[in-house]
Amino acid sequence: MKKILFLFLLASIQITHAQEQLTPEKLWQIQRVSALGISKDKQYIIFSVATPDITTNKNNRKKYKVPITGGAALEISSNEDLLANDRISSDGKFIIYSDEVKINKVAGKELYPDLPKSDAYVYTSLNYRHWDTWEDGEYNHVFVAPFANGKSLQGKDIMPNEPYDAPTKPFGGDEDFIWHPDGKHIVYVAKKKYGTDYAISTNTDLYQYNIETGVTVNLTKANKGYDLSPQFNQYGVLAWMQMKRDGFEADKQDLIILANNKYPVNLTAHRDDIHVEGFKWSEDGRSLFFWAPINGTLQLFQVNNPGLTKMLPVIKQLTSGDFDITGIVAQVGNSMVVSRTDMNTAAELYKLNLQNNQMEQLTHVNDSFYSSIAKCKTERRWVPTTDGKKMLVWVIYPPGFDASKKYPTLLYCQGGPQSPLTQFYSFRWNFQLMASQGYIVVAPNRRGMPGHGTQWNEAISKDHGGQVMNDYLSAIDAVSKEPFVDKNRLGCVGASYGGYSVFMLAGIHNNRFKTFISHDGIFDTKSMYGTTEELWFVNFDYGGAYWDKNPAAQKTYGVQNPINHVAKWNTPIMIVQGGMDFRVPIEQGLQAFQAAQLRGIKSKLLYLPGENHWVSTAQNGLVWQREFFKWLKETL
Repeated sequence: MKKILFLFLLASIQITHAQEQLTPEKLWQIQRVSALGISKDKQYIIFSVATPDITTNKNNRKKYKVPITGGAALEISSNEDLLANDRISSDGKFIIYSDEVKINKVAGKELYPDLPKSDAYVYTSLNYRHWDTWEDGEYNHVFVAPFANGKSLQGKDIMPNEPYDAPTKPFGGDEDFIWHPDGKHIVYVAKKKYGTDYAISTNTDLYQYNIETGVTVNLTKANKGYDLSPQFNQYGVLAWMQMKRDGFEADKQDLIILANNKYPVNLTAHRDDIHVEGFKWSEDGRSLFFWAPINGTLQLFQVNNPGLTKMLPVIKQLTSGDFDITGIVAQVGNSMVVSRTDMNTAAELYKLNLQNNQMEQLTHVNDSFYSSIAKCKTERRWVPTTDGKKMLVWVIYPPGFDASKKYPTLLYCQGGPQSPLTQFYSFRWNFQLMASQGYIVVAPNRRGMPGHGTQWNEAISKDHGGQVMNDYLSAIDAVSKEPFVDKNRLGCVGASYGGYSVFMLAGIHNNRFKTFISHDGIFDTKSMYGTTEELWFVNFDYGGAYWDKNPAAQKTYGVQNPINHVAKWNTPIMIVQGGMDFRVPIEQGLQAFQAAQLRGIKSKLLYLPGENHWVSTAQNGLVWQREFFKWLKETL
């Protein structure tokens, strides 16, 4: 018996030692799973797997099918014969596609053909650049073409001479233009505003085009905010996601249906805590499934369609746990296929039993990889705020955490500013990776995050540097009371609004932190207003322009402007800046680095000339991660 016990303990020790820590290099070995859809016969889920190739700086992709009943995945050479082509009309007579169309001349060589070597551009209005590209006078347009024998004929532009984009830029795709089940109408998303009007508005609408008459109708003219993601059920009932207010990109996002093809019905308005991230009609067309943030996770919900009755829509939460539902693939009877992540695991596909809400993993692309990687414990804490609220804080512990030891600890500041902090799995801001290098990570669901009610979410607008800063400090102070937190080794990191938060905290932290890292953060709200492209954001969240005299604007450009607190900077800081980031333009990072250098503060600038607001290439991602942890090792 003793011998058996000894062998068991020995095996346990060997298994423990076999667990490796996640490193930046290992992170880039993880394969990335993306669902493509369900096969025509509803027997298989089709998905792709992208494998990063550090040498070529690209992703290698393969496609697979896995039985919806479960089992081994089989590689396929093509998915064209397996998936239904939703670009083809229901009667098979037409096909829709998008293409770029030249509408305006803005280049010097276009305006002056006798100067063909000119690289000049001429603009007379705003929106001269967006995200990471300069406006070149070309616009995405939707085309419809006759289709027969597997081939399409000459297409017709259904938006002739219109200086508007469909799909919308920069992130719109095929989901922005769809067929009506009758095969006679096309519904597409567009923001039909031009120039400066475009730059200050979020008012996208759903337009319906009749392919027989050529007439276009605005289906959502009454709504002044976002209208997005149109989907029909088999009966021709249209559903979409909607925000009410023009200019407020983080307004409550609700799920709408068009009853009797005429009357919008809001299915989620009565739930203040629901902010719909995405949805799909049920198989029978009588209800809708959607995912939404709720208390620090993304979960799957179902809502019925009451039509024009006076019945209140019934919303049911179908999943719960410390994981995120990040997408819906398909429903087959009582099975729903979804994508799922958590802080220790990249996306895989799961099957949810709609009768008992049990989940079964369908794809196992990274099982072998994770079997040798040590996991990190994630813990929910509820921390009191300075104004008497309760705030959810995620705490992520290093593998093999030992409460008798002291650990350096990082405060993570989420971007957005109004984006949920959930059980996401990032290939850059990866909590498992941070914790695996020996850091405790404190990640607060501070003001400005959906999933805790609209009041909590909207409290950050016009107060970017106010109560939220107290929320951050409340989170790190509460966790720092633990004996295993080394109070002499606290760091603060973040990107975008999180980068702004780092710059602000650097001037007001009262020596709590020993190091900072800010990625594409807003350093000077004035120059941010003068150079960013989506002006609706700063107009709403900042309270207006820096020349406005209202109290909110004066606060934004005054006491809540990080540049005005630089005189109090006294802590090492690393600054990351993308050269193609037009959302938070390059002068923000350069100003901050120059200020730190001239004040004699230990500082580092990581400049990524070809990257935008993110880091998208493998080799730059590895440089980013190596420099990130190198800096923490030096300063913490």
